[in-house]
Amino acid sequence: MLGIVVRRVRKRRSEHRSGRTGTTHSDEAPREPARAGHSPRPARMTQRTTPPRTARSARIRAAGHAVTASRYGPFLFAIAMLAAILGFGFMLPTSEHLGSLMATVPAATAALAGARVTTAVAGLSCGACVVLDGHDGLFGTSTFVVHLVAIALVSLCVITFRTLRERSTRELLGVRAVAEAVQRVLIRPLPPYIGSLRIRAEYRASHPQALVGGDLYAVACADGTVRFLIGDVKGKGLAAVDDAAALLGAFRSSARRTPSLAELMALLDEAVLAHFEEVAATDPDAAERFITALLLEIPADGSCVRMINCGHPPPLLVERDTVRPVATGRPAPPLGLNSSGTPGYVTTELPLAEEALLLLYTDGVIEARDPKGTFFDLEARIATWPGREPDEFLPYILAGLTAHVGGNTRLDDDAAMVTVQRLPHGTVRRQHDGRNEALATL
Repeated sequence: MLGIVVRRVRKRRSEHRSGRTGTTHSDEAPREPARAGHSPRPARMTQRTTPPRTARSARIRAAGHAVTASRYGPFLFAIAMLAAILGFGFMLPTSEHLGSLMATVPAATAALAGARVTTAVAGLSCGACVVLDGHDGLFGTSTFVVHLVAIALVSLCVITFRTLRERSTRELLGVRAVAEAVQRVLIRPLPPYIGSLRIRAEYRASHPQALVGGDLYAVACADGTVRFLIGDVKGKGLAAVDDAAALLGAFRSSARRTPSLAELMALLDEAVLAHFEEVAATDPDAAERFITALLLEIPADGSCVRMINCGHPPPLLVERDTVRPVATGRPAPPLGLNSSGTPGYVTTELPLAEEALLLLYTDGVIEARDPKGTFFDLEARIATWPGREPDEFLPYILAGLTAHVGGNTRLDDDAAMVTVQRLPHGTVRRQHDGRNEALATL
């Protein structure tokens, strides 16, 4: 107040002086710089204390709210149930007793939260029951004891079941992690680029809880060439996985040291026959087991393709707007059925144009049926591919395959697909510190 009075007195004096001298002198002019000089300090303080409301901070706050809701959501839900029961209990006449409904709160919480939260909610339920029964005047009666005993028994049961379930879940997750690691070792991820070749792969196991099955694929580099193997084991289950592991082990150990493609196929056939002889002692159906296989060899520059087919579906060659199967020479029997000796494998060779795409697949793709029993037309699906991005080729086929079988992501048989595309001339994939970098044109 004193400051306001002083300013008014100064204003009157300045008006009186300006009236006597005819000037327009005023104290407002010198006060303006003072305000201007003092105003930046609060602004700077505001900038320092108030965080900027950017899109990033908004996303961070939203993520924090989501985490908070997911962590405290079951507890808040239990509090809301207790409040609702208490509210109805206070509104109803004292002759109506709702204390027994408190047992439903820990039972509902156990389905959403762990044992610790359920235990805390059980204690709150007992306290709320005491409050509600005290309001109804049930202290010292058998009804009050029955309510507390019911809440205690229900809470004990649900907490015990929840603890056992959490323990079983932890054990199941541990076993599943080990199983996934073993399956990943069996079917290793293929490198996305080798030389001037772009490689992509997709695998769908028929078993709902499995990552791999009886289908297999692998790649190996030897003497400036890239060798591919894709195969399909007869049958399903653990026996098929065992056969696939035997063939993959033989390929990985022999692909780099065997000079000829025909010799490599002969070694694989011998390894599969030896494996079937070993398991024949415990499996009476081992004589009926076999593996279809397709072996390819492509130089690092991708100029041509050499292949040997042992009873496997022929690959498809996609060039511009045309799709055609690649016919092989004299057919050979599947691996494991050549008990008379090593045949003379015929190697088929064909040129591979730039940006041409070679699709390797198993019979689980072409033998997938719709609810009417119609087989999946792979060539027709490829013919409708828009051809924009090579990385979208296999997902496009899988989408059509899933729609064909009725929208079920799990198939009746294992399905594996591998694409090999030759990049434009002089284009290779650089490697730096073990990681892929951008494409480099030499």
